Amino acid sequence: MFFDAQFWPFLVAITLLTLTPGVDTLLVIRNTSRGGVRDGMLTSIAICSGLFVHATVSALGISLILLQSAWAFNALKLLGAGYLIWLGLKSLVSARRGSGLPVADMGVRKERVSTWVSLREGFLSNVLNPKTVVFYMAFLPQFIAPGDPALAKSLWLASVHFVIANIWQMGVVLMVGSAARWLAKRWVSRMMEGATGTVLVAFGVKLALAQRP
Repeated sequence: MFFDAQFWPFLVAITLLTLTPGVDTLLVIRNTSRGGVRDGMLTSIAICSGLFVHATVSALGISLILLQSAWAFNALKLLGAGYLIWLGLKSLVSARRGSGLPVADMGVRKERVSTWVSLREGFLSNVLNPKTVVFYMAFLPQFIAPGDPALAKSLWLASVHFVIANIWQMGVVLMVGSAARWLAKRWVSRMMEGATGTVLVAFGVKLALAQRP
């Protein structure tokens, strides 16, 4: 069931889709710049943990209800959009204040971001994104045969996605972390916070204005 004929096309497709930059990659870069490699890796794990929620929702058919109910879909869409805008505004405020990003420089530990903040931001960013609900609802069934147990197969495919996405995002974390000394400069930190904040707000506004699929 797990390594059937549908698995290999799924592996290729999900790998290519994972490498396409989006909100998840942007949030990982932002949080790695903010709190170092630890912050970025926790954020990546939390983002990818949200995939299991979407897989379960898709398998149980709840996402079908969201797609058919304008009220439910719009509520989820606005909640996710509001969260992205809130994260973006936090970055813009930080950029305006001109405070340096608390990245680790030359092994010296600076301000640490709490584990809860990293996990919460990553998990909610993924779970509150209705586009991921729609994606899993439309994408996963193509790789589940009629005789397969839907929930078990969905969670297996989500596990594969979890591993691939974490490998990619943690690679991004290490690349950003290696530039910690450069990122510690005040003008660079302000530019990074301003750029990521602007893009997050733009993503949030775009999501809020998006029409139902």
